[in-house]
Amino acid sequence: MLSGLLRNPNGFSPWNNLEAATAVRNRVLLRMRETGKITNEQYEQEVGLKLYVRKRTNPHKISYAVDYIRQQVIAALGFERAANGGFHIYTTLDLGIQRTAENSLKAKLDEIEKRPDYPHETYADYRSRYSSLEEDINRGRQDVKLPAPKYLQGASLVLENSSGAILALVGGRDFRHSEYNRVTQSRRPPGTVFTPIVFANALEKGVFPGELVQDACIDNRYVMVGGATGILGEWGVERVENEYSGDITAREALVLGKNAALVRLGFRAGTDSLKETAKKLGITAKIRDYANSYLGSSEMTLEELTLAYTAFPGLGMRPEGTYILQKISDPDGTVMYESSPKRTRAISAEAAYQTHSALEEVLARGTGDNAYTDGGLKVKPAAAKTGTAYNFTDTFTVGYTEAVTAGVWIGFDLPTRIYRGAFGRDLALPVWASIMNQVETTFPAKPIPQPTSLQSVEICRTSGLLATPRCVQVENGPQGLHEVKTTYTEFATEAQLPKVKCDIHGGGVRNYALQFDEAEWPRAAATVDLSRIRPIAVSAPTLLGLNDVYRSIRPGGSMSGDDIPVAKALPVGEVPAGGTDDSVPKAAAVDAAALPVALGTEPEVRKAAPAVPADSAGFESPAIPMAPPKPVQF
Repeated sequence: MLSGLLRNPNGFSPWNNLEAATAVRNRVLLRMRETGKITNEQYEQEVGLKLYVRKRTNPHKISYAVDYIRQQVIAALGFERAANGGFHIYTTLDLGIQRTAENSLKAKLDEIEKRPDYPHETYADYRSRYSSLEEDINRGRQDVKLPAPKYLQGASLVLENSSGAILALVGGRDFRHSEYNRVTQSRRPPGTVFTPIVFANALEKGVFPGELVQDACIDNRYVMVGGATGILGEWGVERVENEYSGDITAREALVLGKNAALVRLGFRAGTDSLKETAKKLGITAKIRDYANSYLGSSEMTLEELTLAYTAFPGLGMRPEGTYILQKISDPDGTVMYESSPKRTRAISAEAAYQTHSALEEVLARGTGDNAYTDGGLKVKPAAAKTGTAYNFTDTFTVGYTEAVTAGVWIGFDLPTRIYRGAFGRDLALPVWASIMNQVETTFPAKPIPQPTSLQSVEICRTSGLLATPRCVQVENGPQGLHEVKTTYTEFATEAQLPKVKCDIHGGGVRNYALQFDEAEWPRAAATVDLSRIRPIAVSAPTLLGLNDVYRSIRPGGSMSGDDIPVAKALPVGEVPAGGTDDSVPKAAAVDAAALPVALGTEPEVRKAAPAVPADSAGFESPAIPMAPPKPVQF
């Protein structure tokens, strides 16, 4: 068949014309029998075989991982040299982890699209609409391009913590439909999966993980994310049930995803230090100078985010970067390129371990507590954080064991709500769990050692101070009222360690320090530069003389100023004419100068008006002389 293709490779190709390919094969077999190359029996056997053609894959459109390797080879050797071929390329990819990352992501995305209320275009819809174009691309046509897909996408990245080696990379759902690598190129808001970095930054600035932080309704002008109350996906919590808890420890805020408390914790250290810490962790994206950065509103790549998380199992150390090429050699075995991974200090070992211990609790009892049940996670010890961006547009899970860190993202290329209630714990977490189960076969999980500089100390959750035997509270359970300890084990440096016993249960005396009230927090700057706007000067009073058109000072009909009746003050206790002592209530003397008068441009003395007719009580109201109006000053 290959010999027959020489006459017309495209026309006789079995992918394009299976009947013609079979005919040309039989013609060649006939010539081979005639020239004695094969026997008649061989001819009859071969002619009777049917040609089967597997679905062809375009060699230029295989996968995101292979394409990324191609790019890195060109970067290492240069395009001209790499185009010559013949090299042996050794990569860091783990085939088992790579396949699991691809298959688990695809399965989850298919499951999401089968929801009855799913409102978007599906992967199946796209393939059905453009199947003919896809076949043309598979046949090798380079001039055919598919339109950008709008179906749900996903990405995952798996790194070796010690070196930054890429063990698996999935840049999207289908490389044939879109070559856009959502691991290295796409910048999306990480949502609350960014909060461990906020937490670690606060620890770096001296905050104690057991310190109390207020979880209460927060003025949205400080954060500018969603609504004013911060419920459901508006502030990226991970549960539908979202109630404020009052004063809680900083650890509890991270574990349970209490975002109002995490914003307040972020203010303790400020955005300047947060930007510095994020940069040290390997995040090159710009962190905005607004409080919503504490809830992950600043866009960054999945590669940056996953690399940053490697510092927690690395006790503050992280790889300088990620890499996928181990070495490249020519056909003679000469090494043309070889990687040399390095590590760098990002945060202190103490802050890294304190953050890690909280992220372990996220899987045990926090926002990721479904990992070992619904998620199917079988790896211990492990730590992770789930995250959801504002309005359910992006969902994340990033987590690790002692040796490996994995990050998963699910969302759309253009910011679009997946569906209301699409949380990271339900979408991205199961994919992450499948990947980590596969990782366990090659990299068994090990405990992360506690730094010797950290002390274990019992803390009362209610006060955030040293626990006492009296730190208990009465709760009503299935067995009735019973006492429950309010203490837990926290990790502290010598500087962070509280020096006072619990002042709620144990009688300690707290030394209160001045803290900034919310009213003193910075607000967003005005978008209009007022210094460039010329104010309008007031040349005259806005209310002159008797021009009180709304009768706000002198209610009544259309009468001139001299005709308006005014009352006259009487000495206290004196009875007006026509009345009795019992018919008139007593009143204090009136200061005429204190009565409201119209504003005039010139001082003038008002004449007393005549008495008005008797009212229903049978007495007259004498006129009251009024003080002259005072000049108005502006």
